[in-house]
Amino acid sequence: MNLSRRLSYRRGEEDTVADRSAGDGRKAGTVTGAESTAEIGRRVLKLRTERGFTQRMLAEPAYTAAYVSTLEAGKVRPSEAALRHLAERLGVSYEELATGRSPHDATRLRAALTDARRALATGAAEDAAGLFAEVRDEAERLGFAEERASALLGLGDCALETGDLTVARDHFEAVERLLSGEPLPRRVPAIRGRAVAHLLAGELRYSCYLLESAIDELNASGLHDPYALLLLYTAAIAPYMDMGAHARAVRAAELALALAPSVDDPGLIARMHRGVARTLIAEGRTAEADASLAKAQELYEQLRIHTDLAHCHWMRGYVHAQDGNLERAERELRTARDMLASKRAALFTVQVEVELADVLRRRGRTAEAEALLLPLLAHSPAAGAASAPGGTDTAHAAGGTDTTAAPGGTDTTAAPGGTDTTAAPSGTNTTPAPGGTDTAAYEAGLTADRGAVHAGGAHRLLGLIADERGDAEAAEEHYCAALSLLERTGAAGDLADLCRLLGDLLRREGRLEAAMDAYRTGLGHRAAPGTTTLGPAPAEPPM
Repeated sequence: MNLSRRLSYRRGEEDTVADRSAGDGRKAGTVTGAESTAEIGRRVLKLRTERGFTQRMLAEPAYTAAYVSTLEAGKVRPSEAALRHLAERLGVSYEELATGRSPHDATRLRAALTDARRALATGAAEDAAGLFAEVRDEAERLGFAEERASALLGLGDCALETGDLTVARDHFEAVERLLSGEPLPRRVPAIRGRAVAHLLAGELRYSCYLLESAIDELNASGLHDPYALLLLYTAAIAPYMDMGAHARAVRAAELALALAPSVDDPGLIARMHRGVARTLIAEGRTAEADASLAKAQELYEQLRIHTDLAHCHWMRGYVHAQDGNLERAERELRTARDMLASKRAALFTVQVEVELADVLRRRGRTAEAEALLLPLLAHSPAAGAASAPGGTDTAHAAGGTDTTAAPGGTDTTAAPGGTDTTAAPSGTNTTPAPGGTDTAAYEAGLTADRGAVHAGGAHRLLGLIADERGDAEAAEEHYCAALSLLERTGAAGDLADLCRLLGDLLRREGRLEAAMDAYRTGLGHRAAPGTTTLGPAPAEPPM
């Protein structure tokens, strides 16, 4: 909505620009008080002298030179009629004279936003963040709430890519506050961003709560905005899958596909195809999943959105891994890893590393897999934070069918596709990035607060490697560390399968009671397949 349309004024009284709230409780651009009166006076004086007018020339025929003199001195608050007269004589718009904002400011800011978005799509997030910050500050100075909100949204996306999840949430929350008086569809991109930040931190239930609450509110209020609903349903697929709520994920994908013809945003359509592919992979329909990813990849190539294009390579690598074509899987994952590392997208780069390590392990290259994984966990909580059942805390029993992010939500790492269940890596990488990639992309490792699911996946892989070489003690430590990390996420399938692995290990060691505890815990997670701790499914829009 054009901000100029939000101007309101009262004839015969002091003029008020009723713009969007500036976030501090004060209306941005309000022409009230001594300061605003003085500012208007200074603007009138500046414009008059620039045009070579005398005060009499500016004032006549409606006003006197003395009135203009008093106004320029900031001693009188001009009425709307006076401002409109002066603006016409000075050759400027009423808004520019009342607020100091040129009608060209919004156009200039929107062009700068386009440049920032292009920088985020094709370059490093840190560079794009600098551009977004400039737009945010200038928009705030000029009182343009819409452009300021867009800049904050861009800053949130930059922070997601670099893995600064707390910063990302702060930016998205600022957008929601700024647009608090707007209809819900305007706030949906910020809600989706905040949900993704929680998802990446491993807070799956809360991510689902945010998305489902927005969907319910949209449908209950009759605001069946196709773009907003498509954004929400697409974002909901990932946390549903990771929580084991496969039925809800499939339904979200079906609704997204039904809404897609009503939306003309190719970037969002491509994101939807990636989400749909996750549900197809979980159902074993890998050929259809690959076709869906091919559609997304084609769109991203046309749009030159490099990060999302890398996600397509990432997810296609997963598809090939599920089909047993490990050579092609490795090739796709290395392509994704190198593309993300070149953009210094540390969060997603580390996620790919965990999945690449699984492929390498399955190809028998365990030393390479360990070399990838160990630096990522250098600053994570010590392995063995949770003990094995039977002298250990059985509540930490967990699982995961694969160390890669199976798009079915039954894996220890999130399926590639843009919204993954792991968080930004944190911690310094002490070894060079494999494949000759720049170590700057590996500035952070995996911790319980940022990257709990992928950290659990990495520990699970290291446990499998240790188990395969006969080091039961190291395997148990890694399995227990994975349990401790995954328990908080609610990734039911991951927890159940990890309990099985731990139970098998303990049984081979002769610790039968502990093994039974682990199996029982795992059965608890698998007792009701497809169910979660979520409440009723959200209402659906009329299709």
